[in-house]
Amino acid sequence: MDMSTPPDADPQELQEWRDALQALLAHAGPARVRQVMDLLAADAREPAIGWHPPRGTPYVNTIPPERQPHFPGDLAIEERLASLMRWNALAMVVRANQAHGELGGHIASYASAADLFEVGFNHFFHARDLVFWQPHSAPGVYARAFLEGRLTEADLAHYRQELSAPRRGARGLSSYPHPWLMPDFWQFPTGSMGIGPISSIYQARFMRYLAHRGIADTAGRRVWGVFGDGEMDEPESMSALTLAAREGLDNLVWVINCNLQRLDGPVRGNGRIVDELEALFEGAGWRVIKLVWGSDWDGLFARDRDGALRRAFAHTVDGQFQTFAAKDGRYNREHFFGQDPALAALAQGLTDEQIDRLKRGGHDLVKIHAAYAAAVRGDGRPVVVLAQTKKGYGMGQAGQGRMTTHQQKKLDREDLIAFRNRFALPLDDAQTEALAFYRPADDAPEMAYLRARRDALGGAIPQRRADAPALPVPALPDIAGFALDADGKEMSTTMAFVRLLGALLKDPVLGPRVVPIVADEARTFGMANLFRQVGIYSRSGQQYEPEDIGSVLAYREARDGQILEEGISEAGALASWTAAATSHSVHGEPMLPFYIYYSMFGFQRVGDQIWAAADQRARGFLLGATAGRTTLGGEGLQHQDGHSLLVAAQVPNCRVWDPATAGEMAVIVHHGMQEMLVERRDVFHYLTLMNENHAQPSLPAGDAADVLRGLRRVRAVADGRAAPVRLLGSGTLLVEALAAADLLREDWGVDAEVFSATSYAELAREARAAERAARLQPGTPGVPTQLARLLPGAAPVVAVSDWVRAWPGLIAPHLAAPMTILGTDGFGRSDTRAELRRFFEVDRWHVVLAALQAVAPQHVAAAVGRYGIDAAAPASWTV
Repeated sequence: MDMSTPPDADPQELQEWRDALQALLAHAGPARVRQVMDLLAADAREPAIGWHPPRGTPYVNTIPPERQPHFPGDLAIEERLASLMRWNALAMVVRANQAHGELGGHIASYASAADLFEVGFNHFFHARDLVFWQPHSAPGVYARAFLEGRLTEADLAHYRQELSAPRRGARGLSSYPHPWLMPDFWQFPTGSMGIGPISSIYQARFMRYLAHRGIADTAGRRVWGVFGDGEMDEPESMSALTLAAREGLDNLVWVINCNLQRLDGPVRGNGRIVDELEALFEGAGWRVIKLVWGSDWDGLFARDRDGALRRAFAHTVDGQFQTFAAKDGRYNREHFFGQDPALAALAQGLTDEQIDRLKRGGHDLVKIHAAYAAAVRGDGRPVVVLAQTKKGYGMGQAGQGRMTTHQQKKLDREDLIAFRNRFALPLDDAQTEALAFYRPADDAPEMAYLRARRDALGGAIPQRRADAPALPVPALPDIAGFALDADGKEMSTTMAFVRLLGALLKDPVLGPRVVPIVADEARTFGMANLFRQVGIYSRSGQQYEPEDIGSVLAYREARDGQILEEGISEAGALASWTAAATSHSVHGEPMLPFYIYYSMFGFQRVGDQIWAAADQRARGFLLGATAGRTTLGGEGLQHQDGHSLLVAAQVPNCRVWDPATAGEMAVIVHHGMQEMLVERRDVFHYLTLMNENHAQPSLPAGDAADVLRGLRRVRAVADGRAAPVRLLGSGTLLVEALAAADLLREDWGVDAEVFSATSYAELAREARAAERAARLQPGTPGVPTQLARLLPGAAPVVAVSDWVRAWPGLIAPHLAAPMTILGTDGFGRSDTRAELRRFFEVDRWHVVLAALQAVAPQHVAAAVGRYGIDAAAPASWTV
């Protein structure tokens, strides 16, 4: 921020105003100054004046020295501990790369964040707090766990060696925070930048949801996020800032490590990221605490009567600050302090070494403590601490502030010795060169202090818990009898799901644990009746009279509302779902979230968030409604989904389903609840739902097991004869397969069996497992796979689905029979369902054609003419 004063027509009057302000400050204090300025600002914003305050404050600390609280710890011991963490983290990365040369890892990020972490560990991060760790700084968290005795020296020696470590009696340490790989250690995955920030906001909001609904007491617990300034460029990092302010999440603190560097260079080389973020967060309604300069600068500011330092900072961009960080004291004397005689005078009493050691705020434990202490004094707003640091702090010529510092993974002997000397590490030259890990004796003062601080804060962190109790699930007939015994009643599977959800919400035990989530389509999906039944969560309740108050389906917000309606934000709704789906480990409270959305905006739009939820061992349901590329007739290219099932099937702990009937859907949902709530398995389920009304058949007794294995027979050939062709339909297109079977028999005298493929993913998973067992354990008898049981022999198979051909293609390698696949490859179109299915060649007539080609090719030409099929039409994936 430029603090220079423009020329004024009446400087005497201007000075009188400034003198009056200083007099008010001296006699009434800063609170009165703020009150008066707020009143004046309100008057000045009137249209007749049209004044708007500039965004930002001077490039100095928000908390001046006189307002700093007393530092409650032993500063010398904490600095020694921080130095040991830095060394062990560095040694871990360098040793791994010296030994193997290809494992990667990062030194510079933790070097910049170490002090920010350590003050949190020693004074603020309670054991039951939620902390989102800067991913590239993971080695530093491991280094602390080593000193605490939670990890061994052998574990540290196997950083990024997760597969080979167990063979050597050690635990491999994952590259970044990964709960799937270290389920007792990490709470949240943050390796995909931007996902951590948005997730932390929705976790903080979900804590309030649990409290307001009386499920858990979350008072006193806080969510911390330590993120990088470069990470703030990710859209997800910024997308929910106003939600945090609107929800009054003063249980949320972000610490942004402003080391001014991204992966390849400055974050804002020609600007200042701290100023930019300050304006952004203030505009979004957050409280901003700037932590820019360390205590060594306090004396310089005190002697700087003319504001030379502030003026210099106002004109120094981040690219130049990076250069100053990379250079030594002599360079900084000449090029920073030497730019102005007043600055040069301030530096006269300092040696080059003292100038070199001038700390930025994020490396000063006292200043960090003051910032954190201010941050946790809640005032109804979320808080962000903008802490300036040096990337690669302490690495000297090897990496401090250099463009290449993010990629620095190896140090030579001289660099290691310099690092040891810089931080006064208790290592001799041989230990330093050997990159020996160092842990003080158990009775050393540092170790006693370390343990005492964590004991005072409730225990070790990070630490993931898995002690949530099981929850009973209602019997399937009690919640879905209407679907199991549908008896031809017309409904869509979306309607059936909403009815089932309503029944679940009424269950006295499970009902309060159900979390319905929508982005902004509850009415589209027929869920409006739930507004009155359970309400929409709002921390403020409903402070207005809704337009439709007299309607049975009136919009109703409530402080104890159960539905989370997130507005038009798929990323926000998925982050909300993740918070609920991980409540079993984060809060010890099992919850059952159902997030229903347009399927096209699920795995495609927020796929990386879903992958992170899988890493976090989420449990819940994702429901892709209006699923398939031809079921949503009028919407066209960007709304018609033909591939989310295939994408979902690649997530290892996601169970993927394409039910065709209400009964199949109910069986799958009930099975998923049993898995997640009773058996407490770390899986989640993705189901498609269709918006077409069909006469729903009852589910035959005994078919439930086949539904869950992925394939069930829905029509056999009369007299139990073997069919010459088998038709597989799924989801929205099972009706086309059934109609095709009728046409084959009536028009061509060909019998066909028809199957409902509820999950090609489950069929392929089982078949792959069987093939692997046969390969690794030849001769060992196994249980026949569902494919072998229901689709034996060489009779051709024709599969039709509303999805790309690769979805049914998952099972093709596991069949002895030839397989023809019809699917919806290509861009969608706007038209009727019938036209769309003709265009994509997935209607009943194309199914007949494919079956005839397989078993009665002599009839193909006649069928093309009889059904009016355009043989010259281009393939759907080419236009």
